[in-house]
Amino acid sequence: MSYIAMNRFKVRPGHEATFEDIWKSRESRLKELEGFRGFSLLKGAEAEDHVLYATHTLWSSKEDFEAWTRSEQFRDAHKNAGNSRTREALMGPPQFEGFDAVLEEA
Repeated sequence: MSYIAMNRFKVRPGHEATFEDIWKSRESRLKELEGFRGFSLLKGAEAEDHVLYATHTLWSSKEDFEAWTRSEQFRDAHKNAGNSRTREALMGPPQFEGFDAVLEEA
């Protein structure tokens, strides 16, 4: 069964394009990792004070995801996480959610 890692981000209104550009222009090294199966950046509902975004990463197992969090690729992916563009766009740190799949259909 799969493991899904998600981060929810509250993006300040007017900063959506900046936030999306940060993700689109990043150097993703996820494909180098064993067990990586897919990534999506999702745009959700707009509230009065923020726009909800989520990252959705699909892994073969929780162990594969945890190995990524200890990898050089993870450190590279997060080296600019606290830069001024990111801080300006976000209302705070992301909220992580991890899920073990209990039922899958394709």
